[in-house]
Amino acid sequence: MNALSERHGTSISASDHLPDCQVTAVEPLGLWLLVDDAEYFVPFGDYPQLREASLKQVLAAQMIAPGQLRWESLDIDVEMEALSAPERYPLVWR
Repeated sequence: MNALSERHGTSISASDHLPDCQVTAVEPLGLWLLVDDAEYFVPFGDYPQLREASLKQVLAAQMIAPGQLRWESLDIDVEMEALSAPERYPLVWR
């Protein structure tokens, strides 16, 4: 009898199916983010913490769940839908 068992089934972990995410450019008014084949502009006017961040911090964007970005060292989470349809997600800073 073999004590080792084979691994059956497929993973259902969300992290197995996350899209690729990469900051492709940083400009005076914001940054460009490539997620799979779509490019998004992230304006510093809407996300001022990113303007004050170091380049290393800005480049550390990662997908943490389907449709959700995170900059861990800055404690910033952004929903992808807020970037693709910003008119539906007005930001109010207090």
